[in-house]
Amino acid sequence: MAILKIARMGHPVLMNPAREVADPTDPAVHALINDMVETMLDAPGVGLAAPQVHVPARIVVFHVPASRAAMEEGGDEGVPLTALINPKIEPLTDDMEEGVEGCLSLPEMAGTVPRYTRIRYTATAPDGSKIGREADGFHARVVQHECDHLDGVLYPMRMKDLSTLGYAEEMAKGPERAEDVEDDG
Repeated sequence: MAILKIARMGHPVLMNPAREVADPTDPAVHALINDMVETMLDAPGVGLAAPQVHVPARIVVFHVPASRAAMEEGGDEGVPLTALINPKIEPLTDDMEEGVEGCLSLPEMAGTVPRYTRIRYTATAPDGSKIGREADGFHARVVQHECDHLDGVLYPMRMKDLSTLGYAEEMAKGPERAEDVEDDG
C-alpha cells in the first residue's frame, strides 16, 4: 500500500467526469482501493474519490465514524469503511439541508453546501456484489460529496453563497469573530 498524492482544486483530473470501472474485481482496482484508503486515513479524511488521487475512475471510499454519527439526532452508529465502484445516487426527498463541508482537494478550506437529506445509493463492491443502501444525515452528505468528484464537481460549485467559503480555522471561530477585527476607520 502507498500514500497517494491528492489533486487540488484546479487540476484537470478534478474537472471532468470519471470513467466507469469495467471489472470491479480486477486486482489493480483492489490495489487502488487499498491505496485510497491508506491515503484517506493519513490525510485524515472521511472520504476520497479516485479522481482526487489522479485516477479518473468511478471509485469512492468512505466511512462515517461512530463519534460523528452520534452527533446527529437519533444517530448512534457509524458506517464502516466502504468502497463503492460505479456508484449511482437517487434522492429520496426534495428536502435539502445546508452543512459545512471540507475537502482534501481544497486543503484548509470549508464552505456551506446544500445536500439532499435522504438518498439511496447503489454500487458494486470490490468483490463484484451489489450494494444498495439508504442514507440520511452525515452519511448521505459524505456519499453525495464524494460522488460529485466522479462527475467533475467540487463543493464550491454547489454553494449558494460564496461568502460562506473560507478557511476552516477562521470559520470554526464562529460569527463572533467579527468582534475581534479592529476597525481602521
